[in-house]
Amino acid sequence: MTRKRFFFILSGLIILLAFPLCFLVSKSMEQKTSEDPKYGTEMQTNYRVYSPIIPENLSFAGESVPLDVYYVYETVDRELLVNTYWQSNLILMIKRAYRFFPIIEPILAREKVPDDFKYLALIESSFMNVASPAGAAGFWQFLKATGERFGLEVNADVDERYDLEKSTIAACKYLKIMQKQFNSWTCAAAAYNMGETGLKKQMNSQKQDNYWDLYLNTETSRYVSRILSLKIIMEAPTKYGLYLRYSDLYQPVQTRKIEVDSSIASLIDFSISQKSNYRVLKEFNAWLRSSSLPNKTGKKYIIQLPETGFSSRSRQLSGLSSKFAIYKADSISAK
Repeated sequence: MTRKRFFFILSGLIILLAFPLCFLVSKSMEQKTSEDPKYGTEMQTNYRVYSPIIPENLSFAGESVPLDVYYVYETVDRELLVNTYWQSNLILMIKRAYRFFPIIEPILAREKVPDDFKYLALIESSFMNVASPAGAAGFWQFLKATGERFGLEVNADVDERYDLEKSTIAACKYLKIMQKQFNSWTCAAAAYNMGETGLKKQMNSQKQDNYWDLYLNTETSRYVSRILSLKIIMEAPTKYGLYLRYSDLYQPVQTRKIEVDSSIASLIDFSISQKSNYRVLKEFNAWLRSSSLPNKTGKKYIIQLPETGFSSRSRQLSGLSSKFAIYKADSISAK
């Protein structure tokens, strides 16, 4: 077959194939064009996005929020809008909060720190044992020096910034000192974010002692409003379009406490000896940072493991849920 004849046959085949393809594309475009008006009408009729409503009276830790000041209102509005429509993150935070609020709330009450500070821990970490690029760690995101300042052990084997009970007590100590220094829980929250030295410097230079009147870095200027946005949503979730069943929430887990005052050569073997496994041990004791526990001084540590195993959600506690107001049946749909 000559090259000329081959080219002629190939061109004919291309034309034959292209014709029905062009016909199909034409029909598809025609169909799309005819459906566009209907699609647009359906979207306009059925799709709704609302601006979240800010309560008329808002307070943080018993201190009034001056919503009549335009920039305060707009800052709170921004954070409420961002959190309301970042639904995946918001729902995960609510689910986790149901497990961890029962641990944090009694400590705050015992330490005489306002209950609103549980939302501070939530915005800091989303209740995940994470470490920031700056080296802050745990639910309360303590830096190493700050954690040690308030009695937390921090080393390669033990890092009590990841111990929820101990780190919550340490956070309470810090916040009470800040409240006494600035005579304001709101300023105490700001100091928690940017440090007391930085906040004091800004107060002195700007001749203002009210958090809401200070010109601060972007993160700190948004900080209290971020806390407030979660408080607003989680105190009345259905008003912001959240309908969770009780079964959707991560239930608190009852644990048994094992006291140890000697070294543990292998935490893997230890977990197996306790009829558990290493994954569960690390899940409930994130403060154990290596696979062993050196303990030359005989210090007493408390290791926690689920009381009835970790194989079924039905074994988790549900009885605690009734005493937490934000999850009453009139707040979260129980359907």
